[in-house]
Amino acid sequence: MSDPTWQQEAAAQALERLLPRLRSALAAAQAADAAGYAAFEARLQREWPRLFTLLLRLYGGQYDFFYQLEQLLLLAGWAWSERRPALRALDAQREADPHWYQAQHVLGAVLYVDRFADTLAGLREHLPYLQRLGVTYLHLMPLFLAPTGNSDGGYAVSSYRVVQPELGTMEELAALADLLRANQISLVLDFVFNHTSDEHEWAKRARAGERTYEHFYLLFPDRTLPDQYDQTLREIFPTVRHGSFTWDAAMRRWVWTTFNSFQWDLNYANPEVFRAMGAELLFLANQGVEVLRLDAVAFIWKRMGSSCENQPEAHWIIQAYNALTRIVCPALLFKSEAIVHPDEVVKYLGLEEAQLSYNPLGMALCWEALATREVRLLSHALATRWSIPTGCAWINYLRVHDDIGWTFDDDDARSLGIDPWGHRRFLNAFYVGDHAASFARGVPFQANPATGDARVSGTLASLAGLEQALQRNDPTLIDLAVRRILLLFSVMLSSGGIPLLYVGDELATLNDYSYAHDPARADDSRWVHRATFDWRRAAYADDSTRPEGRVYQGLLRLIALRKQQTAFAGNELTVFEPGHASLLGYVRQHRGQRVLVLANFSEGTHGIAANRLRLYGLAYQFRDLISGQTVSAEGVVQLEGYQVLWLVGY
Repeated sequence: MSDPTWQQEAAAQALERLLPRLRSALAAAQAADAAGYAAFEARLQREWPRLFTLLLRLYGGQYDFFYQLEQLLLLAGWAWSERRPALRALDAQREADPHWYQAQHVLGAVLYVDRFADTLAGLREHLPYLQRLGVTYLHLMPLFLAPTGNSDGGYAVSSYRVVQPELGTMEELAALADLLRANQISLVLDFVFNHTSDEHEWAKRARAGERTYEHFYLLFPDRTLPDQYDQTLREIFPTVRHGSFTWDAAMRRWVWTTFNSFQWDLNYANPEVFRAMGAELLFLANQGVEVLRLDAVAFIWKRMGSSCENQPEAHWIIQAYNALTRIVCPALLFKSEAIVHPDEVVKYLGLEEAQLSYNPLGMALCWEALATREVRLLSHALATRWSIPTGCAWINYLRVHDDIGWTFDDDDARSLGIDPWGHRRFLNAFYVGDHAASFARGVPFQANPATGDARVSGTLASLAGLEQALQRNDPTLIDLAVRRILLLFSVMLSSGGIPLLYVGDELATLNDYSYAHDPARADDSRWVHRATFDWRRAAYADDSTRPEGRVYQGLLRLIALRKQQTAFAGNELTVFEPGHASLLGYVRQHRGQRVLVLANFSEGTHGIAANRLRLYGLAYQFRDLISGQTVSAEGVVQLEGYQVLWLVGY
């Protein structure tokens, strides 16, 4: 079965047998759009060998493998036939420009619909606000039907085809996707495919004793196997419960629940699950979604004796879905959400897997550098861990809906003389305000006393010191906090890939502690930074005398500058040593344009020798894009506290 020649022959034979059935099933669609069908079948011929090989690896030992294969092919055909003309046109456009997302004008934003605009209709009304920011990629946090009360922020999905009624309807969502596309904004949604909620129809039918759906999940009659698995699994939410299994009294079974007890892990060893989730994926693509965030990708395959994270089969499943979408809806991209070791994060990136990936290491180390006033770990990561497969892109962010974890590599830290365990303890203490030198006002998340592991919640502004500064009513501290915020934004915008803004951070939104009084949210401190968007605060966006206005106007200028600089397209980045522990330096270049970036991660003023500017900037005179001032490569160039320079030589 591992012989490539045999696999290619088997793939060709299988397609030859199945094509007549597919053509018969799609006769009406083929007649209606002959050119479209020809393009679909050409993609099928191109991608079929890859899809077949992956499915053979995963399910070739199943007695009904070829039946499952046929059903998947028919599913692909039906999904293509239901794809609207506008989306087929988008497919052709994206295939002609496959790396469109690497352009410097691409800017991401993420928000909860209800917290930003109450409903999908409200979001349409507030679209001008997002357009002013320059948003071209809009990620709407989970908005599908979910249990009332605690639904893990919507990540316990009860139906992938029904929008939460209080937000709107699926028809409204599809119409919104069309409106966004007409305004050059790509719609991004979550595809929660490790688990469903225990209120999903599949889970209900499993509870009712339907054997087909019992096999959709991982169910156990007693603790024998769960106890064996638990020996090598880590606890994701240790303050909520211990272990990765939940007793379901109705079924009298233990259910695999990696995250919360109401989130049942799907059994991807069952090809019916792969096909059923493939149908949900293609349905969402046909609503006009252009990017799907693949939630919790690391956990989707289970293997006894392992951590059940980052298994080879997890990659094969994503690659198989990638091949399926290349056939049906090639405009669709995948974004990997793998908050795991940096060595594993990058493995999910690839044009044949996930074209985009969150960059948790970059996020964590920006905060680490801000706390330590040293850029050693960040600079090392930029130099050694930024490179990714050609055509792919990092999603660079400072925070999202989730917590901040310190995901740096222990050996990287040790190579720089840093004790990784002690350093994480310091960072957690610093960002929850338990360190004497701290300016931050974060909240601990899922602190595990057994392992010492912990993470941090908090808005960008509160973690960067603005909350503390406003409490003390200290203009100097307020100024420093604003400078820190703009420093972080400048690195996010200039270091390659797609920058992703959590909406509200552009207005320096502070922590919202009211979550602690909501029983459904009180045990999840991440709600401290999922504040309801304050439209009164937005009224200060143009007031440069207030922190909100300073941050907003400063960010708006950085975004506009980024969009004008070809050098900020793509991912190419060269790190250099500016000569001081607090100074970060790197060069971005693309299509003949070159920008030299310098950032001071401390309050103090520090200089860089001019000969270093000449060496890496390849010029004697520079213009700082941010300030508009001329910088001469003579003597020592000084950077004030938290200052950033984007230098273009001339």
